[in-house]
Amino acid sequence: MNKVFKVGLIGCGHIAETYFRAQKYFNNIKIMKCADINNKSAEKCASIYGIKALSVNEILNDKEVEIILNLTIPKAHYEVAKKALLHNKHVYSEKPLAINFKDGKELLNIANKKKLYIGNAPDTFLGGGNQKSKELLEKNTIGKINLGNAIFAFPGVQSYHPNPESWFSKKEGGPVIDMGPYYLTALVNLLGPAKEVSGSIMRGVNYRTIGIGPKKGKKFKVECPTTYLSTVVFENDTVIRLTLSFDVIAHQRNHIELYGKKGSLIVPDPNMFGGSVYICKKLGDTWKELKTEKMSLGKINIRNKSLRANESSTNANYRGAGLSEMAYCIENRKKHRCSGELSLHVLDIIQSTMKASKTGKKQKIKTTCKIPKKFTEKEIRKLLN
Repeated sequence: MNKVFKVGLIGCGHIAETYFRAQKYFNNIKIMKCADINNKSAEKCASIYGIKALSVNEILNDKEVEIILNLTIPKAHYEVAKKALLHNKHVYSEKPLAINFKDGKELLNIANKKKLYIGNAPDTFLGGGNQKSKELLEKNTIGKINLGNAIFAFPGVQSYHPNPESWFSKKEGGPVIDMGPYYLTALVNLLGPAKEVSGSIMRGVNYRTIGIGPKKGKKFKVECPTTYLSTVVFENDTVIRLTLSFDVIAHQRNHIELYGKKGSLIVPDPNMFGGSVYICKKLGDTWKELKTEKMSLGKINIRNKSLRANESSTNANYRGAGLSEMAYCIENRKKHRCSGELSLHVLDIIQSTMKASKTGKKQKIKTTCKIPKKFTEKEIRKLLN
């Protein structure tokens, strides 16, 4: 029987619902209390889920809370995570780790000094889709990977989010900060750490219009680049062409394709946990589909309409797996997979991509990390209800 860790939630926005749902899947986490800079949001969350609402300071000082679940907006991730660590709490944050590398590095240093765990989304790479891909690569199914393509491209969140401005703000806006963590974490899990990045940017329209909610019809200014075209070189010399864009209405490209000496492999949506993996090992052959629906973190559990280009509306969503896996590792003194080291390396790639694309100069990646170990079905089943 796993220990059930008492979790304090800070940031009671839309994503909080996903983590409350995670308690139905995983057996070692329990959100006991919540807080938000907006007290009304915390009180509403507490009322819905039958927990206690506190102020941010109160939850940080609460001796019962063992892990702080940091679901604040990106620019607040660093501040809240730092306070949690300084209050001797383990912390698990939504992505990204911070909005600049310096702050992310400081968080990791504090956690290491205090011997605390710091974990970070995305945890989607723990799902059936990416883990099945990892299994095939580790078996050398398509040989050494030479190159590949990855793409996230859709029109932006303004059509379906009532408060989309932060996605287009100067410091924490843009597709690299928003969706980069999913793609880059998935790629690092499969290929290992990166060593260099180059790129270029494109800017879309100067103003966008909110399409839903009380501010529907209101225009707001776009303050950041909305398309990044980059090339990431990994330490194993694999070259990936990565497109991240808020300026594309629709496309039919695969999310991630990897090309090896003995064949090619299609990796499913890194923003989801499931999806089929496809391989082709001979010119002219049909692609072989490898389904992940029977894997513990690949089983379909969502059926709704997706407004993002090329995103499946029927898929697996087990967000919170990373928090549960971290809790298990705290109890058993193991290295967790959604680690601060991995998140800092991804943040390094993100910041370097943005700088390389804006300056036109290649950027060396300053950090490295170990490739996370495969998340086995045996390990996963230990965490499931």
